[in-house]
Amino acid sequence: MTDPSLNLVLHTPRIPNNTGNIGRTALAIGARLHLVHPLGFDLSEKACRRAGLDYWRHLDVVEHRSWEAYLDSVGSARIWLFSTRAGRSFRSAGYARGDHLLFGPEDRGLPPEVHESIESRHGDQARLRIPMSDRPEARSLNLATAVAIASYEALREIEGGF
Repeated sequence: MTDPSLNLVLHTPRIPNNTGNIGRTALAIGARLHLVHPLGFDLSEKACRRAGLDYWRHLDVVEHRSWEAYLDSVGSARIWLFSTRAGRSFRSAGYARGDHLLFGPEDRGLPPEVHESIESRHGDQARLRIPMSDRPEARSLNLATAVAIASYEALREIEGGF
Protein backbone atom coordinates (compact mmCIF):
# COMPACT_ATOMS: atom_id res chain seq x y z
CA MET A 1 0.00 0.00 0.00
CA THR A 2 1.17 3.54 -0.69
CA ASP A 3 2.25 5.82 2.10
CA PRO A 4 -0.80 7.31 3.80
CA SER A 5 -1.23 11.03 4.23
CA LEU A 6 -1.75 10.41 7.95
CA ASN A 7 -0.90 7.77 10.60
CA LEU A 8 -3.10 7.20 13.64
CA VAL A 9 -1.28 5.60 16.58
CA LEU A 10 -2.98 3.98 19.57
CA HIS A 11 -0.65 3.19 22.45
CA THR A 12 -1.96 0.16 24.40
CA PRO A 13 -5.66 0.71 23.69
CA ARG A 14 -7.98 -0.99 26.20
CA ILE A 15 -11.52 -0.73 24.79
CA PRO A 16 -12.28 -2.70 21.63
CA ASN A 17 -15.24 -0.53 20.60
CA ASN A 18 -13.06 2.59 20.57
CA THR A 19 -10.41 0.85 18.48
CA GLY A 20 -13.11 -0.40 16.11
CA ASN A 21 -14.49 3.12 15.68
CA ILE A 22 -11.01 4.53 15.15
CA GLY A 23 -10.35 1.79 12.59
CA ARG A 24 -13.47 2.87 10.72
CA THR A 25 -12.27 6.50 10.78
CA ALA A 26 -8.84 5.43 9.52
CA LEU A 27 -10.42 3.51 6.65
CA ALA A 28 -12.73 6.41 5.78
CA ILE A 29 -9.88 8.92 5.53
CA GLY A 30 -7.23 6.60 4.07
CA ALA A 31 -5.00 6.68 7.15
CA ARG A 32 -2.78 3.91 8.47
CA LEU A 33 -3.63 2.67 11.96
CA HIS A 34 -0.76 1.67 14.27
CA LEU A 35 -1.57 -0.41 17.36
CA VAL A 36 1.12 -0.54 20.05
CA HIS A 37 0.88 -3.67 22.23
CA PRO A 38 -0.20 -4.84 24.68
CA LEU A 39 -3.82 -4.48 23.62
CA GLY A 40 -6.71 -4.87 26.03
CA PHE A 41 -8.62 -7.16 23.65
CA ASP A 42 -8.31 -9.85 20.99
CA LEU A 43 -7.96 -8.94 17.29
CA SER A 44 -8.05 -12.43 15.87
CA GLU A 45 -10.11 -12.97 12.72
CA LYS A 46 -12.75 -14.78 14.77
CA ALA A 47 -12.99 -11.92 17.31
CA CYS A 48 -13.31 -9.33 14.52
CA ARG A 49 -16.08 -11.34 12.85
CA ARG A 50 -17.92 -11.73 16.15
CA ALA A 51 -17.66 -7.96 16.79
CA GLY A 52 -19.06 -7.13 13.34
CA LEU A 53 -15.85 -5.51 12.12
CA ASP A 54 -16.48 -6.50 8.50
CA TYR A 55 -14.33 -3.59 7.29
CA TRP A 56 -11.26 -4.57 9.40
CA ARG A 57 -9.69 -6.65 6.60
CA HIS A 58 -9.69 -3.57 4.35
CA LEU A 59 -7.91 -1.44 6.93
CA ASP A 60 -4.23 -0.53 6.66
CA VAL A 61 -3.24 -1.59 10.18
CA VAL A 62 0.20 -2.26 11.63
CA GLU A 63 0.69 -3.88 15.03
CA HIS A 64 3.84 -3.17 17.06
CA ARG A 65 4.93 -5.46 19.88
CA SER A 66 6.09 -2.52 22.03
CA TRP A 67 6.61 1.24 22.13
CA GLU A 68 10.28 0.74 21.26
CA ALA A 69 9.38 -1.44 18.26
CA TYR A 70 6.99 1.26 17.05
CA LEU A 71 9.68 3.97 17.36
CA ASP A 72 12.19 1.78 15.52
CA SER A 73 9.73 1.23 12.67
CA VAL A 74 8.88 4.90 12.08
CA GLY A 75 12.42 6.27 11.98
CA SER A 76 12.46 10.06 11.99
CA ALA A 77 8.75 10.53 11.25
CA ARG A 78 7.13 13.40 13.10
CA ILE A 79 4.91 12.28 15.99
CA TRP A 80 2.28 14.49 17.61
CA LEU A 81 1.35 13.40 21.15
CA PHE A 82 -2.21 14.20 22.27
CA SER A 83 -2.79 14.76 25.97
CA THR A 84 -5.31 16.58 28.13
CA ARG A 85 -2.31 17.98 30.04
CA ALA A 86 -0.53 19.51 27.04
CA GLY A 87 -0.40 23.28 26.81
CA ARG A 88 -0.51 23.74 23.04
CA SER A 89 -3.71 23.54 20.99
CA PHE A 90 -3.90 20.90 18.27
CA ARG A 91 -4.90 23.66 15.82
CA SER A 92 -1.45 25.25 16.01
CA ALA A 93 0.60 22.18 15.04
CA GLY A 94 1.17 22.67 11.31
CA TYR A 95 0.60 19.07 10.20
CA ALA A 96 2.36 17.57 7.20
CA ARG A 97 1.83 14.51 5.02
CA GLY A 98 2.93 11.33 6.81
CA ASP A 99 2.65 12.72 10.34
CA HIS A 100 1.76 10.37 13.21
CA LEU A 101 -0.98 11.32 15.69
CA LEU A 102 -0.39 9.48 18.98
CA PHE A 103 -3.09 8.75 21.56
CA GLY A 104 -2.89 6.88 24.86
CA PRO A 105 -5.12 4.26 26.44
CA GLU A 106 -8.58 5.30 27.56
CA ASP A 107 -8.13 4.62 31.25
CA ARG A 108 -4.89 6.44 32.02
CA GLY A 109 -3.39 8.31 29.07
CA LEU A 110 0.18 7.98 27.90
CA PRO A 111 2.85 6.99 30.44
CA PRO A 112 5.62 9.45 31.40
CA GLU A 113 8.29 7.55 29.42
CA VAL A 114 6.31 8.07 26.20
CA HIS A 115 5.99 11.79 26.93
CA GLU A 116 9.73 11.91 27.58
CA SER A 117 10.64 10.07 24.38
CA ILE A 118 8.46 12.36 22.24
CA GLU A 119 9.88 15.43 23.94
CA SER A 120 13.44 14.22 23.33
CA ARG A 121 12.64 13.58 19.64
CA HIS A 122 10.55 16.65 18.83
CA GLY A 123 10.53 18.98 21.83
CA ASP A 124 7.64 20.00 24.07
CA GLN A 125 5.86 21.61 21.09
CA ALA A 126 4.91 18.12 19.86
CA ARG A 127 2.54 17.69 22.81
CA LEU A 128 -0.96 18.84 21.83
CA ARG A 129 -4.39 19.11 23.42
CA ILE A 130 -7.91 19.42 22.11
CA PRO A 131 -9.48 22.35 24.00
CA MET A 132 -12.37 21.55 26.34
CA SER A 133 -14.35 23.43 28.94
CA ASP A 134 -12.79 23.55 32.38
CA ARG A 135 -15.66 21.64 33.97
CA PRO A 136 -14.16 18.90 36.18
CA GLU A 137 -16.94 16.48 35.25
CA ALA A 138 -15.63 16.43 31.66
CA ARG A 139 -12.31 14.71 32.35
CA SER A 140 -11.57 14.07 28.69
CA LEU A 141 -13.16 13.28 25.35
CA ASN A 142 -13.90 9.72 24.30
CA LEU A 143 -10.80 8.36 22.54
CA ALA A 144 -12.56 7.69 19.23
CA THR A 145 -14.00 11.23 19.28
CA ALA A 146 -10.59 12.78 20.00
CA VAL A 147 -8.94 10.80 17.19
CA ALA A 148 -11.64 11.88 14.73
CA ILE A 149 -11.36 15.56 15.70
CA ALA A 150 -7.57 15.56 15.42
CA SER A 151 -7.54 13.52 12.20
CA TYR A 152 -9.91 15.79 10.33
CA GLU A 153 -8.05 18.92 11.43
CA ALA A 154 -4.74 17.41 10.27
CA LEU A 155 -6.26 16.35 6.94
CA ARG A 156 -7.83 19.77 6.48
CA GLU A 157 -4.33 21.25 6.65
CA ILE A 158 -2.61 18.51 4.63
CA GLU A 159 -5.21 18.11 1.88
CA GLY A 160 -6.47 21.68 1.83
CA GLY A 161 -10.09 21.28 2.80
CA PHE A 162 -10.51 17.51 2.94
